[in-house]
Amino acid sequence: MKTSNYIIAIAAMVLITFTACGKKDKSEKEKVSEERIEQVKTKKMTTTTITREVVLSATLQGYETQNVAPSVTGKIEHIYVEEGAHVKKGDMLVRMDELQYKTSKLTYANLGVELARVEALLKTGSATQQAYDQLKLSYDQTAENIDFLETNTYVKAPFSGVISAKNYEDGELYGGQPILVLTQISTLKAEIAVPERYFPQVKAGMSLDIRSEIYGDGKVFPATVERVFPTIDPASHTFTIKVRIPNEKDMLRPGMYVNATLFLGKEDVFVVPYQTVLKLQGSDNRYVYINRNGVAKYVPVKLGQRFDDQVEILSDEIVEGDELVVVGQARLVDGVKLNIMQ
Repeated sequence: MKTSNYIIAIAAMVLITFTACGKKDKSEKEKVSEERIEQVKTKKMTTTTITREVVLSATLQGYETQNVAPSVTGKIEHIYVEEGAHVKKGDMLVRMDELQYKTSKLTYANLGVELARVEALLKTGSATQQAYDQLKLSYDQTAENIDFLETNTYVKAPFSGVISAKNYEDGELYGGQPILVLTQISTLKAEIAVPERYFPQVKAGMSLDIRSEIYGDGKVFPATVERVFPTIDPASHTFTIKVRIPNEKDMLRPGMYVNATLFLGKEDVFVVPYQTVLKLQGSDNRYVYINRNGVAKYVPVKLGQRFDDQVEILSDEIVEGDELVVVGQARLVDGVKLNIMQ
């Protein structure tokens, strides 16, 4: 029994000793925290008027692209163009086998003669109205067939452009894939995905600048938003705009990768030196420190547009007149006291 009481007494003493040490350590840490004062410089937050720009990537397309694919099968008699050829609207592209077309023209001419004869007989009562009507129907149907065969035998360019593909040679039988592909390049288009947060601001008729690495940043091609698609993609949280790009000198080509700068008007925002914004280690989270009554306040922020060594910051916790720590911020922790140096 005595032994048991002795052990309990020792345990109690050890517990008291550790508790006393813990309180002493805690007291010392609090004392250090209270005494710690960081030397910093601050800058009052004021808004800056900027032109809101969004830079997006895109791949150019011909404004119009059409497969040259006649609606009649048979032998290709002659192809008048090669890949890369520039053609104008109405230029002859392909001549198909002319037999059907010429046969239909002969039939049409014979029907015309027969129709005139029956019409004369109808006036004298020697032919019935039914016979005339049937012959007139055949005559009209043959005329329509001739128009169809002419369009599909002598194939012409529906618009000005460049031959971007040729899949057959003279004398080959046509079937399946198109004979040619015609692409308009004097005007180009691009369908660009825009983050959904800009949906209320983007309207048809807005201006864009198109830049290609081929020509460097100094060369700008003006463009226009032609159409804003009405839905948001739930997977990417983007919406699509169709952009029209004049290309009179043919410097741009379908398939080129370009950057498009979309101008969304002017806004008043907070712009700060880039080095004042800190990055949380192991993540992409950004933050700054604000002086709140002589104490450092940790404020998460998001980055907006970059302007050389300045950057836009976005935060609901920052208001105009707040003091941003611009020197000494790397040493701060939330709640530490500040001494503002002049």
